[in-house]
Amino acid sequence: MFGVDSGSVLGGIITVAAWFYNHGEATRVQWTPPLRESFAYPFLVIQMFLVTYVIRISHPTYKHSLLIALATICYMLPWQFAQFSLLTQTIAVLGCYVLKYIDSHKARVIFAGQTIGLFVSYIFLFGNEMLLTSFFASSLIIVHIIIALEPVLEHIRVRPAIIAVQGLVLMLGTLGIKLILSKILHIQDDAHISDILRSKFGTFKNFHTMLYTCAKEFDLMEAETPVRLLKTLLLPTVLFVMITVVCNFVVKEYKSWLNMETEAKSPGAGEPKPKDNKTDHPISKDVVGKPNAEVLYHVFQLIAFTVMAVIIMRLKLFLTPQMALFASLIASRQFFSWLGPKSRHYAIVAAILAAMSIGGYFNIKMELSITGEFSNWPMEQMVEWIKANTHKDAVFCGPMPTMATVKLSANRPIVNHPHYEDAGLRARTKEVYSMYSRKSLAEIKEKLVKLRVNYAVVEQSWCIRKTREGCGMPEIWDIEDPSNRGKMPACEILQGQNVGPHFRRVFKNDVYDILEVIV
Repeated sequence: MFGVDSGSVLGGIITVAAWFYNHGEATRVQWTPPLRESFAYPFLVIQMFLVTYVIRISHPTYKHSLLIALATICYMLPWQFAQFSLLTQTIAVLGCYVLKYIDSHKARVIFAGQTIGLFVSYIFLFGNEMLLTSFFASSLIIVHIIIALEPVLEHIRVRPAIIAVQGLVLMLGTLGIKLILSKILHIQDDAHISDILRSKFGTFKNFHTMLYTCAKEFDLMEAETPVRLLKTLLLPTVLFVMITVVCNFVVKEYKSWLNMETEAKSPGAGEPKPKDNKTDHPISKDVVGKPNAEVLYHVFQLIAFTVMAVIIMRLKLFLTPQMALFASLIASRQFFSWLGPKSRHYAIVAAILAAMSIGGYFNIKMELSITGEFSNWPMEQMVEWIKANTHKDAVFCGPMPTMATVKLSANRPIVNHPHYEDAGLRARTKEVYSMYSRKSLAEIKEKLVKLRVNYAVVEQSWCIRKTREGCGMPEIWDIEDPSNRGKMPACEILQGQNVGPHFRRVFKNDVYDILEVIV
């Protein structure tokens, strides 16, 4: 659609160029190809396109709901974090509805697509109850209720009061339904999300939050990110567009409010409105919504993605493409006709694109200069040893990324893996990672025996590496296990010569130790 609503090919060129110029800030696929987000995000782009299309057209049908549902399913299946970004979409669409930029029918079409997508994903993910107790699921229930209450709320004369009531119902209702469903179904799978948010905005910390927040990609947005976006002029362009668009909306809303006040004071203002012969409902100017609703939707979405990216750096993959998309509006005559005739306006846009290309060229050149190949001989050596020297039913435990390789390449049973959203798996991983605590080897062996582990993989670097102060594995365990603080980490002992009588070393190379648990 040539960006959001720029109405020109030039807007589309701005979006594509901005994305490529800032490719390093938009994705991690060039560094880690098999990330779940790399498979999921393209489907979010399609889903957002469909939502934008439904908002733009005059008479969407529930056939559009099925298309939105299909895109939502494809987005949610590879990546469980999808539910949180879809929550922001639900709030953004509801915001357009509350401000009367779209009518209740359009909102129902979009929310129906999201709801169908959620429940089909729940089924396809083998009954993943985390989806049913998510904020996304709870918000969908509430928005349907809010739309159903429209005839009741419209009796409130003061428009800001209606908005306040709808906002209150959304917040309290979503939180209340989520808590009720979690209690009824006894689901705590996403409890770590609230803990992570608490740790971001307070002093709370525990083992699980530290595993997340100590990882660079889950830290707050680094200071270099805005600087890099500034060098390609994407950030200043988006700020300029955002200020212009928001001012445009504010001025129009103010004029609309003044007109409503004038009409309310005019003779005959209290007379009932004429009714539609087909529906027997009063005819309202708000039924068809207001112009530029799709732009308002993307304003809300950009704000949401900005907050997400600032809190968790990894989520730049939402923000940067959305900024590139929003930058296309710089070519919109509707919003920027005040710049002068079309020739002057487009000349300014071309100049901005040329200035973007200076920093963008160097970014593309730098990315193209990166060459290399992936090689991990110690890992290959370990996997080959496992395949040749262990029984097919032997159970392994160790660092989550390593266990994913053991399962995939050696086809051995594992007790933990990187699907950290599951409460049971988080609990098992914590037991396994006691190998990096300061507990006694006897206590660690007891935990592994309860998990029926035959072999434990100890990755030597995990014992000493840290991204910053307080983020070493033994230091993280000091928070959970202060009674053992000051003792030698168990991982250092396990890497030494004497690991008996609880373990027996069966394999060792420069990176990995495999220890057999002696029962």
